Amino acid sequence: MNTTPNPGARKAALAFIFVTVLIDVLAFGVIIPVLPHLVQQFVGGDISTAAYWTGVFAFSFSLVQFFAAPIQGALSDRFGRRPVILLSCLGLGVDFVFMALAPSLAWLFAGRIISAFTSASFTTANAYIADVTAPEQRAKSFGMIGAAFGLGFIVGPLIGGVLGDIDHRLPFWFAAVLALLNFCYGLFVLPESLPPQRRTPAFDWHHAKPMGGVKLLLEYPRIWGLVAVVFIANFAHYVYPSTFVLFADAAYGWKEKQAGYVLAVVGVLSVIVNVALVGRLVKRLGERHALLFGLLCGAGGFMVYGLAGTGWMFMIGLPISALWAIAGPSTMSLITRQVPPDTQGRIQGALSSLVSLAGIVAPALFAGAFGFFVGPHAPVRMPGVAFLIASVLLLIAAFVAWRHTDAAHLPVDAPQADEPAA
Repeated sequence: MNTTPNPGARKAALAFIFVTVLIDVLAFGVIIPVLPHLVQQFVGGDISTAAYWTGVFAFSFSLVQFFAAPIQGALSDRFGRRPVILLSCLGLGVDFVFMALAPSLAWLFAGRIISAFTSASFTTANAYIADVTAPEQRAKSFGMIGAAFGLGFIVGPLIGGVLGDIDHRLPFWFAAVLALLNFCYGLFVLPESLPPQRRTPAFDWHHAKPMGGVKLLLEYPRIWGLVAVVFIANFAHYVYPSTFVLFADAAYGWKEKQAGYVLAVVGVLSVIVNVALVGRLVKRLGERHALLFGLLCGAGGFMVYGLAGTGWMFMIGLPISALWAIAGPSTMSLITRQVPPDTQGRIQGALSSLVSLAGIVAPALFAGAFGFFVGPHAPVRMPGVAFLIASVLLLIAAFVAWRHTDAAHLPVDAPQADEPAA
């Protein structure tokens, strides 16, 4: 099947993309509770050494994705979305088997690097959505992808914790089965979304390079402000994995179980917002105002987190910050309107590289600030300082979005030729 020929096929394709993202996120969520313990097992049980290597794993994962995402985007622009997504699912499944069998830390590390390459399928999934949905429906479709992320990170860690309590290797086998089943499902269900006449005539090595992707973004000045918003917002989001667990313990005495429950609530609220509110609010407010509203809610929620002196005060910020989820789909929808169809994959790849770049730098900033302000040399003890920094970053993103999403910067229709916008 070469194209999505009718609305029924289009709906089936979108359903598969949702399932693909959900299963990929589930697969990664499943190993979250057990990967640090497996690393600790390989280093002889020393927790400080395990923490160091876990940090190295996270840094390396983001670094590899910085290079892998634009390559996948360029491949999908040249050969179509379907083969890239299917090969990614297959590679991810095989890699989880590789990690399940890992006899050493080096083997496990190699598997994590491979998974960083294959998991860049999110880039192609975004491009697929841009192919098969009308511009006015894209924010809602991107919202469904956000819901898949939220749902995956609710269920995945819970399953991983149960299976990991039985055996540290079992979650990796479970993740492998999920990814391989997804590949088999897509092999028979997923249609191609990018017809041959809309593909690039040759693989674009120039834009497949991470900085080549940045140069591609520079060819579309109308989206520069939105690109900055994507980078800043994702940078701010890394405050969660960088500091939340340690912050919750230092500020409120919450241990792993309580922290896990709170993160599950965050995921549930994210799903509710993405499924039930994104489409309605974007339709009611318009993409620009929905973007601004979402960023301001995120900034407000983080401000509450940073200043909350008690656990119940922290919980007040959860529904506020959950509305931040409206901003992401609105941003992606606005970006896809401004670039031609044959460039969607490379644009998404370049954006994913920027997100990975944020993941390389952000943890050091947030963890470093948290560590200093709870340490002996802090001028004042402030466990929530990382969330306050993230709040300021989102306010900056909101200002940039306000300046760069008016009618003068964003035309109604994207260019349809291969040439970038003037």
